[in-house]
Amino acid sequence: MTTTAAPAVSLADRAAYERAVDTALAAATAYYGDGETTLDDVSYDELTRQIAAYERQHPEHVRADSPTGKVGGGAAPVGDVAHTVPMLSLDNVFNAEELAKWAASLTRRIGGPVTGGYVREPKFDGMAVAARYRTGRLVQLVGRGDGLHGEDLSHAIGTIVGLPERLAVDATVEIRGEVLLTRDQFQKANEIRLAHKAKPFSNARNGTAGTLRAKDRPYVIETTFFAYGAVGLDGVDFLRGDTHEAVMAQVHALGVQTSAISDAGLRVYATVEEVQAGIEEIQRLRADLPFGIDGVVVKANDFVVQNAAGFGTRHPHWATAYKLPPMQRQTRLIGVEWNVGKTAIIAPRAVLEPVELDGSRVRYATLNNPRFIRDLDVKIGDTVVVSKAGDVIPRIESVVVDKRTGEETPVVFPEACPQCGGEVNTSGERWECAEGVNGSCGLLPALKYAVGRDQLDIEGLGGTYLEALVASGAVRDVADLFTLTHQQLAEATKSTRRADALMQQIEAAKQKPLNRIFCALGIKCTGRTLSKEIAAHFKTMDAIRAADVEALAAVNKLAPANAPKVAAHLAALGPVIDKLAEAGVNMTEPEEPAKATGPGPLTGAFVVVTGGMTGALAGRNRNEMNDLIKAAGGEPSGSVSKKTTYLVAGENAGSKLAKAQQLGTKVLTEEEFAAMVADYLS
Repeated sequence: MTTTAAPAVSLADRAAYERAVDTALAAATAYYGDGETTLDDVSYDELTRQIAAYERQHPEHVRADSPTGKVGGGAAPVGDVAHTVPMLSLDNVFNAEELAKWAASLTRRIGGPVTGGYVREPKFDGMAVAARYRTGRLVQLVGRGDGLHGEDLSHAIGTIVGLPERLAVDATVEIRGEVLLTRDQFQKANEIRLAHKAKPFSNARNGTAGTLRAKDRPYVIETTFFAYGAVGLDGVDFLRGDTHEAVMAQVHALGVQTSAISDAGLRVYATVEEVQAGIEEIQRLRADLPFGIDGVVVKANDFVVQNAAGFGTRHPHWATAYKLPPMQRQTRLIGVEWNVGKTAIIAPRAVLEPVELDGSRVRYATLNNPRFIRDLDVKIGDTVVVSKAGDVIPRIESVVVDKRTGEETPVVFPEACPQCGGEVNTSGERWECAEGVNGSCGLLPALKYAVGRDQLDIEGLGGTYLEALVASGAVRDVADLFTLTHQQLAEATKSTRRADALMQQIEAAKQKPLNRIFCALGIKCTGRTLSKEIAAHFKTMDAIRAADVEALAAVNKLAPANAPKVAAHLAALGPVIDKLAEAGVNMTEPEEPAKATGPGPLTGAFVVVTGGMTGALAGRNRNEMNDLIKAAGGEPSGSVSKKTTYLVAGENAGSKLAKAQQLGTKVLTEEEFAAMVADYLS
């Protein structure tokens, strides 16, 4: 897995150069101002590379205000606090080839091989600050500014996690690092701002900068600090150690949070090839990190090497930033589709000009609901910021208002159900077909969901055949699947052999445990896991239907606020459930098999499964693997953390495997895990 820079495009002439500089300056000014920049990071990086290339060819045309050669493109806010040591930015590389060239240039500068190895750290997406401690007390925070002078941000002392107001010892030292909003902090910050009638932050970096600079707010927003360096202060030589790694360990011992203890970690590698593998490891971890990063920092570990390499005008020669593919990009909204889901919800979907995002080409994004569209004030034709994290559906985060031309048009909300043409229920945040769950609008999505592997598992009954059955009138709800005749199936599939196989599949589905039957109903606010909890709690469908809101709220993992919605949906589906019972479908949950005497092989263990299963575990999906873990006494989990005991790694294991390796979690192959739970495989 490697990253590549955007294709280089030359600036044709001086006029193009002038326009490019103006555009870059405007974007940088906005970036360091209100954060609503008119260019995303990828576009800005490419533009500045074009400017630098033109200036190398035409040095006589270089503008004094050009962003090249300046910290923050010359637009970073500059205060009146002088830095003890210049606080510079980093040069960038974009792929393995450019990283190798940087390493070769470092070797040439120091006149020999790099000793002490290379450090790999995350490039946090926040705001760089210098924290000055005198005799153990935090007395001043200074922003980076132009690298020589920065803003005084001392009013933020006491609001930053990981940056204590007092150290463990009475040290005098300046600690440098990044202040950021974690994903949880960003969400909480916007909740706080909305409660105070303030505009929500469009992204975490913007929110961090605004929070650090804000004074006299009627509320406090918490941020987080990670140290990535330290220098002497007031002539005091407190720091000890010959390497960056050693100094970071000393800083951590003072009680300050460092990059080394972040989820991305600090690693030292002997070769550039190992560094590249470490970068790819962080790239796999990226979607699961609790904070945003926009790259990986690579630096010489040994201070002797750093001193020999020296500094350029705006960046050190001994360090570089390896930029990762963006998880946010700007593109244009060209339309909005309204689709009806399995519970008759009418959901908007953004149609976008295709854009490369996090390694994939994105054409669609979620718009949540009509209220979200109104609050965002997004229009057709707008330039929008789209974000993506791992497997999460891309979503529109904000609108770049500065790019509006006046030709944008409002999003048209449906006046009738887009599926059946009937009335729309607009009473809630999510609109739905007025016919509700007993109508025909959500029927096809609901049926496709019901026959899925985690529900009824009717293999071979795909969308095309379901459409034919619905069109013929043979199926009007999920219960009708169990009364289909051989002739109806043969006509829908145009094959008597397919009809034979489907009749067997449907008959087998009747015997599925209650949790599968309940899940197939697609009850609002439930899913596979909650369906199992409900079935295990009540044991029979009759008991579930008889439960009032209070009884439902007592079910493990069912949020009390959702209990009324579950109860109402159950009541609406009463006739369908009656038909299921009449068709001979199982309505009870089997007792869990008695566990063997004594602890199981996984008793007390927290187990995460990733990748596809083969061998003795072949065919088991994630839910079935979780059932197996529970039967063997373990506790299944969806994410790797410090408490994870085992990670079972199947085919194409991704970021979870990388994180387990980083944390030192025991990784089991499929064969090793199968052998461990052999007595439970049947």
